[in-house]
Amino acid sequence: VTLAVALLSGALAGMCTGLIHTRFRINALLAGILVMTALYSVNLSIMGRPNIPLIGVNTIYDSILADNKLVITAIVISVVTLAMIWLLKTDFGIAMRATGNSEKMIRAVGVNPEFMKITGIAIANALTALSGFLMVQYQGFSDINMGIGIVISGLAAVILGESLLRPFKGSSLTATILVVVAGSIVFRVVLAMALSFGLDPNMLKLTTAVIVLVIIAISRTNLQRTNS
Repeated sequence: VTLAVALLSGALAGMCTGLIHTRFRINALLAGILVMTALYSVNLSIMGRPNIPLIGVNTIYDSILADNKLVITAIVISVVTLAMIWLLKTDFGIAMRATGNSEKMIRAVGVNPEFMKITGIAIANALTALSGFLMVQYQGFSDINMGIGIVISGLAAVILGESLLRPFKGSSLTATILVVVAGSIVFRVVLAMALSFGLDPNMLKLTTAVIVLVIIAISRTNLQRTNS
């Protein structure tokens, strides 16, 4: 039940972002920031306090294959990845991808780009809610500030994925999605290794920013060399 509510809530938040962007012609990034800022108060009102421990609460990790959180997480990631690959290969998914590539072209063939944008953002936010659902139950507590900085991690995952994909120009959609997933895992492994080597946890955010900066710098340098 909690999973269904989380997915629905995330999708509704995404719809709000999409409507603000498409109806009021507000920049997509600014629309996302506005909704995210508002949701901070919404989350705090629902929680009633900044931090809620899940001690004694039955989680998804207790219900299925207990004592093996990694297996459950891997299964969920695999199912979501396969679902995204299937969706983006359908006629609907192709239209959504085309909207991102050329809004004028997709409008010319009779597809409503605003609907595609709202739907795409809703799906993305539902998946974000799924991530929060798993993270809270994995770590055993919910904190109002746990989502701060997650945009940087997501950006790092995408950039890492693109860097892994660059040697294989013209790769398929399946490969593109898989390398983004791989990029997310590699990024987290790098952070885990940094902590294992004695990094001060207080410096984790700074380290994350530096890693993303280095990845972007290397990516841009390699791209310039390739173009030259």
